[in-house]
Amino acid sequence: MRRIRAAAVGAVTLSLALAATACGGGSSTGGGSNDSPRTLTYWASNQGASTAVDKKVLQPELDKFERQTGIKVKLEVVPWSDLLNRILTATTSGQGPDVLNIGNTWSASLQATGALLPWDERNFAKIGGKDRFAATALGSTGAPGEDPAAVPLYSMAYALYYNKQILADAGIAKPPATWDELVADARKIRAEGKSALGAEGSNLSENIHHVFVFAKQHGADFFTADGKPDFTHPKVVAAVKRYVDLMAKDKAIPAGDAEYAQNQSVSDFAKGRQAMLLWQSAAANLKSQGMSEDAYGIAPVPVISGKPGGGTQVNSAVMGINIAVFKNTHNLDGATKFVKFMTSDAEQKVLNTAYSSIPPVTSAQSDPAFSAPATAVLKNTLATSAAALPQVPSESQFETAVGTAVKELFADAAAGHAVTTDDVRAKLEKAQQQMPAA
Repeated sequence: MRRIRAAAVGAVTLSLALAATACGGGSSTGGGSNDSPRTLTYWASNQGASTAVDKKVLQPELDKFERQTGIKVKLEVVPWSDLLNRILTATTSGQGPDVLNIGNTWSASLQATGALLPWDERNFAKIGGKDRFAATALGSTGAPGEDPAAVPLYSMAYALYYNKQILADAGIAKPPATWDELVADARKIRAEGKSALGAEGSNLSENIHHVFVFAKQHGADFFTADGKPDFTHPKVVAAVKRYVDLMAKDKAIPAGDAEYAQNQSVSDFAKGRQAMLLWQSAAANLKSQGMSEDAYGIAPVPVISGKPGGGTQVNSAVMGINIAVFKNTHNLDGATKFVKFMTSDAEQKVLNTAYSSIPPVTSAQSDPAFSAPATAVLKNTLATSAAALPQVPSESQFETAVGTAVKELFADAAAGHAVTTDDVRAKLEKAQQQMPAA
């Protein structure tokens, strides 16, 4: 498990790598070719409970693609802890895969490197057209006004997963709809000897996703309208403190979760150690760890008051995975065929069913496989109360800098230190200083 110091070093490395690639130059910005038409390399993101699970899901589909096209796909599943730095290294060296998965929040940052194939109207036409994809998913494919840098592959939203038996044993009749209700429920759950809410305090991306939602609920953004960092805005500071206070003050999140970064909170929930979990599309992960679908329920992520909706009632980031093509691929036609295959209605059903995610291809969403009540919560969240993270070139540095600040605040809370507003402001000010100049 990486320590705080290692994460901080990684943040500096990441920022330097992105700054270098955003300046242009290097072979990564060259055009692709068809010099190697019989093979493709594919970096897939770790969507399942382990990379081994992903290989079991993906390899039969890659074999199917090979039978259809004669093109062999060499698969590597890359853990989330390594994926962004691996991609940034590839953009500087020009030695990347032909096709890769990216977190949709990284789209604008990786677009700025010039290393990814732009999906203009002509390229979209090769895979069936841009209008096949949901507008919410397309909103996280690159900077506004530019051709997308990637194509939506899996759509996800956060939800509150709750253990029915643990809540019943604590005398709780329904899942909490507001944060005050969650804190009150947490006291009852702890009185029964259980932990209340799981978190991944050392996972920078998870930290960002949650504090982004809290900021939206406080009526704040981490960036100004013209894309400048605004991390020390009083409402942003209050939002970050409110999230960290779930551990520091409310004890809803156990102190041990400050060290979690690799799905440990999901495992704790699956094993009945924690009563609630904030996660994106967790059903397949929980099933792979032996948790029965009857043992848990799914509800919208809590809000400050009332019900989720637009404006300050946002309760999830627009989450998802995009599929991209390296611009200097040696199998440009094959890479395009592979993207078309992966976003076909048939494959969208197979893959999104396997990962309990939502197809960003709208025609695939009507399949009965995506009509279960749990899926309905996710689809409704994406449609009515989710917001896209900032599509700015410095988004990946934002994830690293602010994600690390939240990680350090959780570490302070776990060590028993009080987390004050001044502490939060100081961490966010340091994070803002790490951002590249506009």
